[in-house]
Amino acid sequence: MKNRYVVFDVETPNSENSRMSSIGVCVVENLQVTDSFYSLVNPETHYDDFNIFLTGITPESTADEKNFGELWNSGLGSIMQSGIVIAHNAPFDMGVLAKCIRHYGVDCKEYIKYACTVRMSKKSLPQLVNHKLNTVSDYLGVRLSHHNAESDAYAAAQILIYCLKNGCNISDFIKTYRI
Repeated sequence: MKNRYVVFDVETPNSENSRMSSIGVCVVENLQVTDSFYSLVNPETHYDDFNIFLTGITPESTADEKNFGELWNSGLGSIMQSGIVIAHNAPFDMGVLAKCIRHYGVDCKEYIKYACTVRMSKKSLPQLVNHKLNTVSDYLGVRLSHHNAESDAYAAAQILIYCLKNGCNISDFIKTYRI
């Protein structure tokens, strides 16, 4: 669907970055957030203390949650495949997504079109000292609870909207990720 962007963020339980402990999604259409989704995810693997400290997500908080495969099959997959996928530092989030898709063997397109708001913000806001999510969010006045997938996805959606409103041509940033 043209002009439909699926902005997402994941948090991971450990340094392997092969599973997720939460996912946040914001759908952007016509330069507005039109839908959102957030869920904790049972990663069915171990947690590192660092990740628990960073995200506040514990094994106990995800123990009774759906795993990625269950979430994907209950509607997340339809949302994620309904537009161009966007993330801040997209190679990281796309890598985690691809590993989860492969591990759970869920039905998914082999290739996903995506773009990165880090790259877009570098083009739109070259004056910033860096293009980390919190730096760009602060500059744009976007409220952020960093390392919360719901908040991070919303912030990335606002960055996308800003960049598109300020002259970024999305086609200059689209890449293809082979799942």
